[in-house]
Amino acid sequence: MAELFVAGLSHKTAPIAVREQLAVEEDKLREILADVHATGALSEVLILSTCNRVEVYGVADVPGEARALAFRRLGQHRGVDLARVEPLLYTKSGAEAVHHCFRVAASLDSMMLGEPQILGQVKDAFGLAQSCQTVGPLLHHLWSQAFAVAKKVRTQTELARHAVSVSYAAVELARKIFSSLNGKAVLLIGTGKMGELAAKHLVDQGAFPIFVANRTWARAQEMARALAGTAVPFDEWPEALGSVDIVITSTGAPEPIVRRAQVERSIQSRRSQPLFFIDIGVPRDVEPGVNELNAVFCYDIDDLRQVVDSNLRERLREAQKAEALVEREVAKFLARAQDHAVVPTIVSLRERLEAIRRGEVEKAYTLLPDADAQTRRAIEAMSQAIVNKILHTPIVTLRERSRGGHGRSWTEMVHELFGLAGRGEEK
Repeated sequence: MAELFVAGLSHKTAPIAVREQLAVEEDKLREILADVHATGALSEVLILSTCNRVEVYGVADVPGEARALAFRRLGQHRGVDLARVEPLLYTKSGAEAVHHCFRVAASLDSMMLGEPQILGQVKDAFGLAQSCQTVGPLLHHLWSQAFAVAKKVRTQTELARHAVSVSYAAVELARKIFSSLNGKAVLLIGTGKMGELAAKHLVDQGAFPIFVANRTWARAQEMARALAGTAVPFDEWPEALGSVDIVITSTGAPEPIVRRAQVERSIQSRRSQPLFFIDIGVPRDVEPGVNELNAVFCYDIDDLRQVVDSNLRERLREAQKAEALVEREVAKFLARAQDHAVVPTIVSLRERLEAIRRGEVEKAYTLLPDADAQTRRAIEAMSQAIVNKILHTPIVTLRERSRGGHGRSWTEMVHELFGLAGRGEEK
């Protein structure tokens, strides 16, 4: 009997050196899906390949053989032997596979809890498998429900609503100072990576215009183009303080480059408009006294990390809510799947009893040739009621036993007791 399973490795079980060797580009993945499916070992198969995980979701009579086949094929295109990968693999089947699938889609199994990229990646993997015609009814139902669960986690918890990167924490703090970031001018001093990311996040939130100052003029121009901003000569950045709202510093200078006196002169023309400094430099780029000035706010890397740590704790709390939601959805999915598994037996049983009913009613009509329409309607109604009453208990019992994990043995027994076709091995 075919069984749902997932097998793979992730950031939790395998180093990046192994994961990157198994990562597969889309064109090659199409070929591998087609090859694996064509063997007949998997009636349905989907492969999820990201920087943090490589997983095979399949439906197979012998999951262990199917797993070996799939990962042998995945390793071939990079010359990775199955023996090297096998000890790192995990395999989950049945209810555990459903639970894992839902957690992956909801970003509860991600390296960074609540990150949004994984949902897009699993949707792409699903779409690719569909286009390769390797998705059947079970995987289609599984992933359709997984996407619905991921949406519920996003809308019913705040798992993804707390910044857990230093660069995005800067945006969160900026939002507390300015009710909206639309139209807020930004000056980026230095072109360190975290400063660049913070500037990009601000742009994404509507900040504009962007000015970039760097000791290397070519680098300032390059970063300005990337941010759709304007390069400023490094020795002229103090003049921009009077016209911007947010300053991000990330220079790597050995001592502060933003002095209290410079800022004090610039704020005289600002009419108490807030000026926000995001100091990502280590050592710090902004002199501590700057934060003492009226309407000037300065946060350094330690402040940002405190926000990140606090938000990580919030994400963990929200993750507990999300895990409970996933558990409930897994239970619903399995109940529906188990109900579906006994449907063919219920249909066969009803058809069997209906055939008996019709035969007996026809016999009754031959004994009552003068029966009028009202009598015939009464006979039909009575016989149908008898069938429904006989069916009630077997149907209820089948569904209950199926939900308890004993559906197959009970369907076989019903087939034998009522002389139904087959042996209750539902497809």
